[in-house]
Amino acid sequence: MDNPVTHRELDQFRDLMESENERLKEENDRQNHRIGELEDSVREISNLAASTEKLAANMENMLKVQEQQSCRLDQIESRDGEKWRKAMTYIGTAILGAVLAIIFSKIGL
Repeated sequence: MDNPVTHRELDQFRDLMESENERLKEENDRQNHRIGELEDSVREISNLAASTEKLAANMENMLKVQEQQSCRLDQIESRDGEKWRKAMTYIGTAILGAVLAIIFSKIGL
């Protein structure tokens, strides 16, 4: 042993290593905290993406139902319109028949 380490140097080295270990521990704690926050954010984003997919599927289904209801409504509206036109035709024919009957009776036929 050419260069023996003194007790004082050993204490300084130990103190330096303890402070370095403490610094590394604090840095690890900070990084672990940041990683935890990032994991929470990723989990929230993942939940949001899943919810968005469900919402899109529901919107598609609602669109299909709305289109079906629109077709049914058109059918119902056209059916009522046809009934109204037929009724007006019958009423018009009856009025025309009555007018012609009055005219023919005045003429004497």
